[in-house]
This record gives sequence, C-alpha cells and structure tokens, in this order.
Amino acid sequence: MAENNEVYMLQAAKISLFGNIFLFLVKTATLFIINSLAILTDLGISLVGLIISIILYHAVKVSNKPADVLYNYGYGKIENICEAMEGIALTGLGLFMIVQAITNLFDHPMRHQILSVGLICSIISVLVNLFGAHFIIKLGEKSKSPAIKAEGLHYKLEGYISLAIAISFVIVLFLRFFKLEHLDFYVDSLATIIASVMILIPSFHLAKEAFFKLLDSSIEEQGQMGILKMLSSYTDKFCDFKDIKTRCAGRKHFVEFKLVMPHDIPIAAGHKIISDIEKDIKADIQDCEVIIKMEPCDMDCVYEKNSLVCPYKNN
Repeated sequence: MAENNEVYMLQAAKISLFGNIFLFLVKTATLFIINSLAILTDLGISLVGLIISIILYHAVKVSNKPADVLYNYGYGKIENICEAMEGIALTGLGLFMIVQAITNLFDHPMRHQILSVGLICSIISVLVNLFGAHFIIKLGEKSKSPAIKAEGLHYKLEGYISLAIAISFVIVLFLRFFKLEHLDFYVDSLATIIASVMILIPSFHLAKEAFFKLLDSSIEEQGQMGILKMLSSYTDKFCDFKDIKTRCAGRKHFVEFKLVMPHDIPIAAGHKIISDIEKDIKADIQDCEVIIKMEPCDMDCVYEKNSLVCPYKNN
C-alpha cells in the first residue's frame, strides 16, 4: 500500500511540474506580446506553482523515507511544510497584485494590443489547469496526501482564475467593437483584482490549515470516531482505556493510548489483545502507526470492593 501511495504521489508531482513548466512558458511568451496586468498576475501564479511543484517533487521522495535515528516519526511533515509554503506564497502574490491593480486604475497604463493572443493563452491555461486538477486530485485521494490534494486544489483554482481572465478579454473585445476603448484598462485592472481575491481567500485558509497541522493537530473527527468504535468492540477484553492521543504528519497518522488490563492477566494474553486492536485500527485508518501501552488495573473497582469475580480475567 505504501509503495502504491508513493507511485501515486510521484505521478501527481510530475503532472504538476510539467503542467506548470508548459504554462509558465506560454504565459511568458504571451506577456511579451500583450501588455496585460491580468496576464502578469496569471504568470505570477504559475511561477509560484512551478516553484512549489519542484519542491513538491523532491518532498514526495523525502516524505516516503522511513523513520530513522534523527527523525523517529518519519518525514511526513514535509508535506505540511509544502502546503504552508504554497499558501503563504499565493497569499503574498494575491495581496501584491491587488495593490498593483488599484495603482493601475489611477495611472491609466498603456492599452494592450493583440487581444486574441491573450484570449488564446487564457483558454489554454483553463484547459491545462482543469484537466491537470482532475488527475492530481484523483491521485491525491488515492494517496491520502495533503500536499497533493492542496496542489490539485491550486490547479483547479488557477483554472478558474484563467477563465475569469479569458472572460475579461472577451469583454474588452466587445468594448472595442462598440467604440468604448477608453474602458479597456478598467477591465484589465478589475479582472486582476477579481483573480487575486479568488486566490487570496483559499490560499490564506490553506496556509492556516497547514500551520495547525504542523502544530500536531489531531486526526480528522471521522478517524477519531473510528478508533472509539473499534475499542467498543473489545470492551469485554479490557477494563478501561485512557489518554488517547492522535496527530497527523502529512498523510501519516499516529495513534497512542493506554489500555487498562486485569492486574494478573498473562503477558501473552494481554499482548494478543493489543495486537488485535492495533491491526483493526491500522486496517481502518490508512498509513497509521499505533502505540498501545498496557497498564494494570489499580483494583479500585466495584468488583474488587465487593469481592466479585473480575469479568475480564477469563476473556
């Protein structure tokens, strides 16, 4: 399973990398032909995406390395670092381009020419991003990698941004057809602001979520409920459980808790119960490491106080 996840992640990273290289070259060439702030914004987003794709490609290889002496819990958190980097970079870019677009509204920049080139570039970007997003998100779901899922969402978002820019070029073409050329620069700046806001909000949330994961946030609620449900099926085997702790590191999950057993239960019998519970939790939660500590009962229960037979000793 782990090998399949690594293959899925590498496939997604390659799609992201080659797609961003292609889009960066296309948008760079377009920017030299047409003077458009919206195209510049789109190019900036692709540049950030390209840098993140390069980092992601290497991060995927590192995140799949097994735990060692220096990193006892593995390298999974590098995926969360990629998430945070992408969120911060895109948030900064969005803020910068909003300021630049507002400035241009008052500066009346030079009108762009050859609008058809900008429109074709935006359409190509829409197609590459949306098709790429489809495959990357699909691979992200298979690998359960937060970094790959984030990259897929970034691709989809960039596709919608390119669509907004393409619509702005169509609007400018209509304005020129109706002899309203003096409104051109307003459309370009407004399209830039809309595109920047579209990327600013989700990018901020992406960075925020990644930072919480870096602070050892617990696994998702569905996983926590799955652990409790699993333990409930073994209630006749142990006295109690306590101190449940969970955390995420990239796509990997870590679960730890204490299992209170009858004080005189044979070690072999207690170990078998723990092994069975670990196997069931790992089967329910993908890429999960489980540590269960066996703790003897303090004999302060109703059975001991009333000299009754412990119901857990013979199970």
